[in-house]
Amino acid sequence: MSQQPCLLPYADPAFVADPFPLYRQLREEGPVRRAVIAGGLEAWLVTRYEDGLAALSDPRLSSDFRDASDPRLLERLPATQRETMLRTMLRSDPPHHTRLRRLVSKAFTARRVAEMRPRVQEITDGLLDAIVPAGKADLIEDFALPLPVTVISELLGVPVVDRHDFQRWTDEMILQGAEPPDPARMDHAWRQMRSYLSGLLEDKRVRPEDDLLSALITTRDEEHRLDADELLAMAFLLLVAGYITTVNLIGSGIAALLARPDQLQMLRDDPQLLPGAIEEFLRYDGPVNPGIARFAREDVTIAGVTIPSGATVLVASAIADRDPAQFPDPDHLDITRQDNAHLAFGHGIHYCLGAPLARLEGQIAIGTALRRLPHLSLAVPRGELQWRPGGLRGPEQLPVTFASDDSR
Repeated sequence: MSQQPCLLPYADPAFVADPFPLYRQLREEGPVRRAVIAGGLEAWLVTRYEDGLAALSDPRLSSDFRDASDPRLLERLPATQRETMLRTMLRSDPPHHTRLRRLVSKAFTARRVAEMRPRVQEITDGLLDAIVPAGKADLIEDFALPLPVTVISELLGVPVVDRHDFQRWTDEMILQGAEPPDPARMDHAWRQMRSYLSGLLEDKRVRPEDDLLSALITTRDEEHRLDADELLAMAFLLLVAGYITTVNLIGSGIAALLARPDQLQMLRDDPQLLPGAIEEFLRYDGPVNPGIARFAREDVTIAGVTIPSGATVLVASAIADRDPAQFPDPDHLDITRQDNAHLAFGHGIHYCLGAPLARLEGQIAIGTALRRLPHLSLAVPRGELQWRPGGLRGPEQLPVTFASDDSR
């Protein structure tokens, strides 16, 4: 293509707050185009739904950074974390990916997740008990963050008191913006995370409990199916992926409702709409933004555009999920939308393993908050909300006010 790469302007607060006008322009300009994305990297954006759906199942597109021709992708993973990060399910392909996913899939079946509902509800009510009397809160720090952190910590067997530490380390390692990340800061954060997880896994090996990490350790020791690095990589991925996207789902979903009082009232009036509403929040302003990275193993033609071998391909789910060819009136939030087969959780063999748990937490969190926080409204103008700059999108804070009389 002769077209110059477009710039996703992460240094522009207006774009970070609302990237969708530019996304719409890019989609209208063409189904595949080059772009400079977070951290100054270049990628080929796949902007339309049908093409994105096909790309996510295309075996010629790899999840492994080692298939990328741009050396900066690997260089930005400090040496101390590179090997571990490359051995996660997220960054591996079959047969390695198949084996790893099979080991943890039983923890996230629909039945297992349904059994967690009472505990998720209990945690949700406890968090709201603490904020209801005040009549105001930051729904990220006080609610959307501690809920999934507590849930995934209990599932894995991680002490909840450690959540602030692993949240801080995670932010250092994965937050993206206009400038390349600082390798020294990333390396320091990873060293701390690795030391913490290594100690935790050793404790579980010596004193196993009824949790997922203990089960994975038993699998390694008894069946020799996970080596030490694989186990560490799995613990890291489950811990980080198990909370940060759900924080953003809850925060972005509530923010979207507060901006659209008609949809908020509709959901208050009919809580049975909650499952569909969660799917619409994921489509409308999902937590992965702009999309999902893959790497071309060979020259690949998508929508008539040939992408060279080794190139980074960004299946732009946040753009494709507003494709009018798939979703009528896509820029409108509609919690009653039907046939909402969005790409927010991906597609194909890498479809998000934790999707059932994220959906459950989103339904319980948002539904209970709407029931127990009457007259809920933003405490600041919407334009003052700060959003995560790239990669994983969601409000950094969500200051709200509400009536302090609880209707639990």
